[in-house]
Amino acid sequence: MELNLPPMSETCHVSGDVFVEDERVVSLLVRPAGGEEIVRYDLREEALAGFAFEGRVACRWTHLYSPKRRDENPERTMKLTAENIFLTLADPANEVSEEEGRLVQFLALMLERKRALRPKGRNEAGTHNVYEHAGTKQRYEVPVGELSPEFFMAVQEQLSVLVGSPKPAPGATGE
Repeated sequence: MELNLPPMSETCHVSGDVFVEDERVVSLLVRPAGGEEIVRYDLREEALAGFAFEGRVACRWTHLYSPKRRDENPERTMKLTAENIFLTLADPANEVSEEEGRLVQFLALMLERKRALRPKGRNEAGTHNVYEHAGTKQRYEVPVGELSPEFFMAVQEQLSVLVGSPKPAPGATGE
């Protein structure tokens, strides 16, 4: 799964003010109503209450702003893959909602199968599975959850917002 998105903005979508280092920023990935492309909105946390948009939120996370490094490759950071989505959402500095937690769980399972993540057991409290990223050796804690049909249906809905709904097979009646 690969998705091309603009990189994080350096300004608040609502006010237009430039973010400052370590400021709390809310990032949203949204599929506009009737649109095919995913749009990214970055805004100050306090601007979220008055922010209105049309469409469906695929995911949302809160993080501390850090300016881009001069040696960053913007072409590479524009490609948002399943691994990049996981690394962004599961970053310990980000606050992830319960809904995004399901997406993180699913992506962790998918990346474990691809051997991009290695399971390392559970945290001391037993509430999170611990994974080690194969490339960076950084550890990530992923909430423990029940892998029920409801779980997969909710994740499927989130993924359909990101990548679109599958087209019906030729000859399928939908019944």
